[in-house]
Amino acid sequence: MPDPRFFEDLGPATLTELASLSDARLADPAEGHHLISHVAPLESAGAGAVTFLSDPKRLADLAGLKGAACFLRPEHAAQAPAGCILLLTSHPQVSWAAAAERLHAPRRHDGSVQPVHPDSTLEEGVRLSPSVVIGPGARIGRGTYLAPGVVIGPGVAVGRDCRIGANAVIGFALIGDRVSIHAGAVIGEPGFGAAGGPRGVVDLPQLGRVILQDGVTIGANSCVDRGAFGDTMIGENTKIDNLVHVAHNVRLGRNCVAAAFTGVSGSTVVGDGVAFGGKAGVADHLTVGAGAQIGASASVFKDVPAGETWTGFPARPLKRWLRETAWLSRKAGGRGTKGPE
Repeated sequence: MPDPRFFEDLGPATLTELASLSDARLADPAEGHHLISHVAPLESAGAGAVTFLSDPKRLADLAGLKGAACFLRPEHAAQAPAGCILLLTSHPQVSWAAAAERLHAPRRHDGSVQPVHPDSTLEEGVRLSPSVVIGPGARIGRGTYLAPGVVIGPGVAVGRDCRIGANAVIGFALIGDRVSIHAGAVIGEPGFGAAGGPRGVVDLPQLGRVILQDGVTIGANSCVDRGAFGDTMIGENTKIDNLVHVAHNVRLGRNCVAAAFTGVSGSTVVGDGVAFGGKAGVADHLTVGAGAQIGASASVFKDVPAGETWTGFPARPLKRWLRETAWLSRKAGGRGTKGPE
């Protein structure tokens, strides 16, 4: 269930209605009267939820669906267990997205009438600069400073002794104590999720949160996206430079550092004490082990074992990269071959 501090519940809706929002059809029309209250990912969907299956590699996960409804392709229907209500569609993810928008809506506060909403809670010693906007249900801890133009969305919790820089925007987030978020940073906007459907490419709702633990620093103009359904999490004392992008559902460990222009793609898990050089990039759904070091401008496409140093394009262990670079240099400048200018 999406966190009600950040998402408004618009349900319930019948399965007939949800099917009508897309190209889906009920495998058994007699089940159309069932009420659905929320969307859920495949691994946690239960009674009253609707989920989807689009990746055949996850067919085994259908076995746990009992009492839930599921959008899936007709050719996968035979794999579903008894008690799972099937909505058949050629575009399961797009159909699920339409259902999600019917059942859940992000809470908003434009601040046009009351910049600091009366339902927000500010502890003693909070310092607000001009043009700060704070939404309903937000909580700001003692000793925290908000610079001019800061926007704190509905339901956001900011801990004690934090520093939020000018024009930073924070939504859908739970933030610990002694966190520094520099000017222009954006925390909690939707991660990049899109899928092709019969009407073209559509955005997929992002229904998760961002969690920044104690002592985290987020540099100027950096972005940390909220999770697609779960949480994007940055561990204690991790330091992020300016112009860094952390995508949805990423888990960064404690005491990590990321230099400018680093990009970490969705659902990647990074262990404690990892260091990223400037302009390093990591592909999605990877694991970077604790204590690893990723060189500047490296492009990581495979899991990195703990404690290793990788660099290059594609990234590989440092010693291997050095050997290959030396070999290529020798070949390029060898006898009978004009060397590099």
